[in-house]
Amino acid sequence: MDMDQGFYRRVDVQDHAHYIVAFFVLVIGAVGVTGNALVMYAFFCNKKLRTPPNYFIMNLAVSDFLMAITQSPIFFVNSLYKGWIFGETGCKMYAFCGALFGITSMINLLAISVDRYIVITKPLQAMQWSSKRRTSLTIVLVWLYSLAWSLAPLLGWSSYIPEGLMTSCTWDYVTSTPANKSYTLMLCCFVFFIPLGIISYCYLCMFLAIRRTSRDVEKLGTQVRKSTLIQQQSIKTEWKLAKIAFVVIIVFVLSWSPYACVTLIAWAGYGSILTPYSKAVPAVIAKASAIYNPFIYAIIHSKYRDTLAEKVPCLHFLAQAPRKDCLSMSNSESSFKDSVLSRQSSGSKTKFHSVSSMSTADTVWSDVELDPIQQQGYSLRSSRSQGALGEKEHKPSAQQSRAKDSQSQEQVR
Repeated sequence: MDMDQGFYRRVDVQDHAHYIVAFFVLVIGAVGVTGNALVMYAFFCNKKLRTPPNYFIMNLAVSDFLMAITQSPIFFVNSLYKGWIFGETGCKMYAFCGALFGITSMINLLAISVDRYIVITKPLQAMQWSSKRRTSLTIVLVWLYSLAWSLAPLLGWSSYIPEGLMTSCTWDYVTSTPANKSYTLMLCCFVFFIPLGIISYCYLCMFLAIRRTSRDVEKLGTQVRKSTLIQQQSIKTEWKLAKIAFVVIIVFVLSWSPYACVTLIAWAGYGSILTPYSKAVPAVIAKASAIYNPFIYAIIHSKYRDTLAEKVPCLHFLAQAPRKDCLSMSNSESSFKDSVLSRQSSGSKTKFHSVSSMSTADTVWSDVELDPIQQQGYSLRSSRSQGALGEKEHKPSAQQSRAKDSQSQEQVR
C-alpha cells in the first residue's frame, strides 16, 4: 500500500457507516473513561482495597482508562470527517498508544492469573510472592514488555498505518512483506495465544486444587482440624477473587479474538477477502474491551460497590443490602464446626498445636480480601474456637477439685 494513499484516501462506504461507528466509539469512550476513573477512585479512597492482588486490578484500570481516553476521541473525530485527518505522525502515535495499552491489559491479565495460581496452589511461596514490592516490580515488567512490542513498528519492524474505514490506525498486517508477516505472527503468539495458554493452565490447576481440598475435607469428616478449616475457607476466598479475574479475562479474550482472527487471515495471504467493514468492526470491538471491567466489579466485587456507594452520592444504589440470613447461617455453621473441634481437642499439646497452626494460617493468608460477612463469620469461628479451648483447659482443674471435696467428705464421715 502506498503511504500517501494509505493515509489520505477514502474508502468507498456509505456515510451512515461512519456515523454509526462514531456513535459506538463515543459511547465506548465515555463509558470507558468514566467507569475506569471510578475504579481508580474507589481504590484510592478505600485503604482496604490496596492489597497486592488489587494492585493488578488497579493497573488494569489505568491501562483501560488510557486506552479509552487516547483512542476514542481521535477515532470519533475521524469518523465524523470520514477519514484520517491527523497525518502520519498522528497515526503513528495513535497506533502506538493503542498497542501499548492493549498489550499491557493482556499481559496484566496474565500476571493476575499467575498471582492467583501461586496463592491458591502454593500458599507457602505466596508468603514471599504476595508483597507490595514484588507486585510493583511485576507491574513494571508488564509495562516494559508491552513497551518493547509497541516500539517495534516505530523502529522498522513493521509499521503503523490506517485500517478499516481509514479512521483508526494499527500495525500493518495487510501488506505482505517479511517484516510485517513476522511481526504479526510473533505478536499474536507472544501477546495473545501464549499468554492465553498460560492463563488456561493456571485456572485449570486452581480448579483442581480447590476440588482436591474440598474432597480432603469431606474425607476427614469430624476429624478435621481448625487449621484445615481455616485453610479451606481462605482458599475459597482466594478462589472468589480468581473467579472475578476469570470473568475479566474471558470478556477480554472475546473482545480481542475477532481482531486476532482478522490479522491472521491477512497474514495467511487472504487479505483480499477482507472488506473495510470486516476490518473496522473487530477494531471497534477490541477497543470496547476497556469498558467491561468496571461493570464486572460493580456486579461481583462487594467492597468496590460499597466504596462507590459511600463516596459517590449518585451511586448509592450499589450499596450492598445487609444479609442477616447469610450471617445467621454463617454463625450456625461456625457453631457446628466449633462443636466438632471441641470434641476433638484433648491434651495441652494438641491445644497448643491447634492455636499455633491457626496463627500460621492467619500469617499465610494475611493478604486475603474477605467480604464483611466472611470476616464476621471468620472472627466468630476464631473466637469461639479459642473459647472452647479455654473452657477445656479449666475442665481438668474443676474435676480435680470435685474429687478432693468428695475425699474430704469421706474422711469426715
